[in-house]
Formats: sequence, C-alpha cells, structure tokens
Amino acid sequence: MQTPWEYRYAHRTQKMGSSVIRELLKFTEQPDIISFAGGLPAPEVFPVKEFQEACNQVLTDHGAQALQYSTTEGYLPLREMIARHNTRYSVRVTAENIMITSGSQQALDFIGRLFINRGDYIVVESPTYLGALQAWNAYGAQYISVPSDENGMIMDKLEEALRIGPKFIYILPNFQNPSGSTLSLERRKRLVLLADQYGVPIVEDDPYGQLRYDGDHIPSVATLDSRYRNDNDGEYTGSVIYLSTFSKLLAPGLRLAWVIAPPQVIRKLVMTKQAADLHTSSFNQHVAYEVAKGGFLDEHVKVIRATYKERRDVMIEMMEEMFPTGVSWTKPLGGMFLWGVLPENVDAAEVLKVAVERKVAFVPGGSFHPNGGGKNTMRLNFSFSNPDNIREGIERLGVTLKEALKNGEKVGGG
Repeated sequence: MQTPWEYRYAHRTQKMGSSVIRELLKFTEQPDIISFAGGLPAPEVFPVKEFQEACNQVLTDHGAQALQYSTTEGYLPLREMIARHNTRYSVRVTAENIMITSGSQQALDFIGRLFINRGDYIVVESPTYLGALQAWNAYGAQYISVPSDENGMIMDKLEEALRIGPKFIYILPNFQNPSGSTLSLERRKRLVLLADQYGVPIVEDDPYGQLRYDGDHIPSVATLDSRYRNDNDGEYTGSVIYLSTFSKLLAPGLRLAWVIAPPQVIRKLVMTKQAADLHTSSFNQHVAYEVAKGGFLDEHVKVIRATYKERRDVMIEMMEEMFPTGVSWTKPLGGMFLWGVLPENVDAAEVLKVAVERKVAFVPGGSFHPNGGGKNTMRLNFSFSNPDNIREGIERLGVTLKEALKNGEKVGGG
C-alpha cells in the first residue's frame, strides 16, 4: 500500500541504502550464531565499574551542568584532555582545534555536508570503510578507488588519481577497516608530499591507532603534515582533518568522537552541528572525561591490547590450520579486523549463505569496494568473540570454504 510520502523523498535518498553490516549484526542477536561480522569491541573490556563510579561522581559534583544544554564544540575539559593527548604525538593542537561529535559516523556525515557537492570526486582506498561511503553517497559523491596492499594505499596509483582533481583524500592509515593493513611510514610521507603537490587535503580516520599489538607506533598523517608545514606556533593549520573516537577505547554506546582541524574548519563544522543536533550529550561527555582523566585511559588501553592480541593470534592460528589452500589473509599489526581473499571464481556472498546454515557469519567484501569488485573477499572481526568461539567459528568456516573451493561455481557463484 502506497503512502502520501511515496513520491516525496529527496533526490539524494536514491543513493542511500541499508548497511550490509547493520543487517548482518542481526545475527549477533541469535545466541547460536558465532559472528565475525560486526565491528564490535569486546564487552568484557568495558570499564563498567569505572563508569558506574563516574556517573555518580558527575551527578554529585556537576549534575546541573551535565544535564543541561551545552556548547556545540563540546565539554571544554574533555577537549583540553584530547588536545594534551595529541600533543604527546607532536600534533600541536588546542581545544580550539577540536569539536566533539556523536560518534565518528556523525563526523563523516558533517564532512560530507560541508565539502561535497553532487558529482565531486573523493579518493578512497579500495577496499575502504563502508560507513564513509554511506555517509557521502547521500551527497552525490563519486569515488576514485586506489588499490592497496599490506602496506596500505599504493602511492604510484594515488598520483594518477590526484590528476583528476578530487575534493579530498580519505584514508584509514592504522589497521584499516576492513583490510587490517597499515600505511607504512614511507608511504605516509609520500602521501603528505603528493597531497601538497596537487593541493588536495586529507581526511584521516583513525579509530584504531592506539590498538597496536606488534611493532612500533607510526606517526599519524596529521603529525607528518604538521612537521612538513612546520606548525610550531601552537595552532594546527595543516591540510589534514583528523578523526578519532572513544568507541574503541571506552565504549561504543557513549557515541563520543572528535574532529581535529584548523580553527576555521572547526567553525564551519560547529555551524553544521548546530543545525543537526545542537551538541553531543553533555552527560556522556562529562562521564567520559571523569572516567578517562588521571591516566586511567592509558592503563585501560593495555588491557584492550592484550585481549585483542590473543584473539587475533587465535584466529590466525586456526585459519592456518582449517582454511584450504587457495585462501589467503592479512596479518594485521593491530585493530579489530583481518581480510580474507578467496579464489577469483568464489563469491563470498554465496559462501556466507552456507556459512550461516552452519551458524557462523562474516562480512562479504564486495560492499567495501565503491566501484565494484572484491566479490571474492571477506572481512573477519576478531575482537568480539572469545578464543573458544573463535576456534569453533573458524573450524565451521573452514569446512564451508573447503566445500566452496571444491564445488567451485556451484557454491561460489563464479
């Protein structure tokens, strides 16, 4: 039955679609499904006790302020804490460079509203984060896909893309979602140089940067850009907009993230946010600050790293044992995901149908490629499931993949 709204949707809704991942998360509600599909942190590492104490403390000491309307930019002590943290990594920013958002997804949406006109080209990695594509599809973005490997975006291919004149480059340099790859230091430096040469700014999305399990920390693209531009006066004026979040460090239910950008960009983002939701939850910001202050966050991240490293190692060990010849995968240095590649004639979406019958789920990789391809790829999350479930789930998936490769096009779709 048609409604009076049927023919009244805005043109931009034509490019909107339901998230494949959100749909697959329904599987996590079924207790007998072992799901490697969602990008979910482990609930076992949520600091519930600290949150309970922080809620009581905030209501006792700052109840009226925490329950009231607030400034659009965000709670000043929280922004100052974020600025101090980033200064440790040589990004010289102040609270004036920071705006708090209701999750990184809101930040991506605001960037789309602020910068993208219909038909604008955006350079992205292939594969890239599906949430960014969903945010920007509504604004009519077109994508220039640059291939990547285990060391991130391939810079020679990037230079070809920059000649087209894109609006900006979008990149996830650390333990990328979905591939798990990390952009090498050499390529980060080349990225900064190429972006400057062609006059194209960069959006750096870094939700996983602190979740490194092996190797040494690599400076962020924003840091390298700041050094390249010699930003030593205490005000960040670089060509990189940097995004990060508390979702992977404290709890995703807070819906708290932040944007670091030059002050003039922050002012435009503030106006964008005022039109959207006025400000992010005052109470959530106060509670996050109360939990994170005093060095707790640095110690808590160590717990998260140890937990996720064990789960990553178990998943890789089981894949080496159970997956058939012809299937390869990344070995991420951190983050929450690894990326599987099947033979070209095997369709991961068809494999998923059989896998779900065996009560195991993953995300087919095709949706992470904005210009097509990747049907033979798959994303696996290792952070959410405990080691026993990882072992059982990978064993089930291994049996499914062996059948798919044996039957070829009959199971794989070809």
